[in-house]
Amino acid sequence: MFENFKAYLVDKSGIESSKCEALSRTVKSLDFKKGSYLLRPGEICHHTFFVEKGLLRSYTVDEQGKEHIIQFAPESWLMSDRSSAYFNEPADYFIEAIEDTTVILIDKELINALSKQSESFRRHNNKLLHNHIRHLQKRINMLLGASAESRYLDFVQMHYDLTLRVPQWMIASYLGITPESLSRVRKELAKKNFKP
Repeated sequence: MFENFKAYLVDKSGIESSKCEALSRTVKSLDFKKGSYLLRPGEICHHTFFVEKGLLRSYTVDEQGKEHIIQFAPESWLMSDRSSAYFNEPADYFIEAIEDTTVILIDKELINALSKQSESFRRHNNKLLHNHIRHLQKRINMLLGASAESRYLDFVQMHYDLTLRVPQWMIASYLGITPESLSRVRKELAKKNFKP
């Protein structure tokens, strides 16, 4: 049970496999059908969601009703609204299941317990935070200055498997371009024999 979560713990925590097995039996999981919401704006996010199976997206909706996708989280990825989870503020984001999804609920107590048991996990958790910030900075830079083609190629490099799992309009939303622009980019790349 929870094979991805156990593998994540063993790989990232430095805690021996038998202890990770015991720990994985203490966590709670929830199943969400495709289209279900794990979080809505205004709610308090009490957990970080580890994706055991399925696919999540987080997004906002602007004043004109347009969606802006912030992140995708496939298997073995984490997703949360950090401002809400760590500062007890109302959430800014929707978190939605794009596919039927099983998540493991990770709370502060679990993080603290793992951190006390493992120096390796403390280092991993710190690196994870800095990696998240690094990706956000790169994403902001891409949205502000990169061409639609460059944004798409960067997305394919980072999320190759998602190009077959995520509708094109969602990829366009994540890239900050229209679906029509994405279609043009894909046609131009196809002429250059690019295959995602």
